[in-house]
Amino acid sequence: MVDVAHSIQQDPVGSTQSVTVTVTGAAGQIGYATVFRAAAGALLGSGTPVRLRLLEIPEAARAAEGVAMELQDAAMPLLESVDVFDDPTAAFDGSEVGLLIGARPRSKGMERADLLAANAGIFSVQGQAINNGAAENFRAVVVGNPANTNALIAASHAPDVPAERFTALTRLDHHRAQAQLALACEVTVNDVDGVAIWGNHSASQFVDLSRATVKGNPAEEVLAERGLDRKWIDEFFIPKVANRGAEIIEVRGGSSVASAAHATLRHIRTWLRGTEEGRWTSMAVPSTGVHGVPQGVVSSFPVFCQDGDHRIVEPWEIDDFARERIERSLAELVEERQAVEQLGLLGPRA
Repeated sequence: MVDVAHSIQQDPVGSTQSVTVTVTGAAGQIGYATVFRAAAGALLGSGTPVRLRLLEIPEAARAAEGVAMELQDAAMPLLESVDVFDDPTAAFDGSEVGLLIGARPRSKGMERADLLAANAGIFSVQGQAINNGAAENFRAVVVGNPANTNALIAASHAPDVPAERFTALTRLDHHRAQAQLALACEVTVNDVDGVAIWGNHSASQFVDLSRATVKGNPAEEVLAERGLDRKWIDEFFIPKVANRGAEIIEVRGGSSVASAAHATLRHIRTWLRGTEEGRWTSMAVPSTGVHGVPQGVVSSFPVFCQDGDHRIVEPWEIDDFARERIERSLAELVEERQAVEQLGLLGPRA
């Protein structure tokens, strides 16, 4: 099996190696927003044909059939095939890329333990299916929340797949941080570099500007020139990014759909194509024990990507301001892990 990372780094015009992509929750809003752009080349590039496998729960399989019909009607040259499944074993057979979007949302009055248990039932089955049938070069990004812990659950049930192949989406938070910094400094996002997201994909995440730059200048200095000090970063900027999803729900009347789909596509594309020299992105990946993050915890870090691999950026001096906030988010992740462990929901790798 040719590694998909090497396949898509060929000349975009000359590459003909098709890639099998499984999308869960494909009939949902984010899934719907994702699959058409994936089929058009936004996921793997303009020269890589894709075979889409749309996985849904039985109750939503008919809706997924409608999505497949629309994909066929779009007559996109890169779409080699599209199939619909309600069986994870079949959907992940031979799959090389997994966009794990579908998850059980938290309903009103639902206890946190019940939410974790419901999602464990989904991601444990998917992890087993991936373990049993996915291609050797398989890579996945978990989008469905709680994304970090869902990625941990899936990986724990796929002991034959390298744990680092399971990641969770914090690229959306990374994009939000870039955008808010650009707005504050009255520049474009092209002028912003070096933001980083640490910890959980939740309101506890830490948005780090300590290495960020604006037009090549330290971001904190640029902000200070505008009267925006560390207190502003702590009390306005970080909460603004961390709570942006809730703000959009309040304003739009619905969750972040297009921006989440875009971030999902960019997450995989960057992972496989690589980050630019000296530049990083943010991904939630299994910790290797660096930066004081317990080994195995799926936490967001600044990472470099090359040849289909990701590597946590280090050394990275973390001051007391950042350490306190990172540890707060890590405590939430550890608590989630302990909760699923106590429920007996982790697989053999755990």
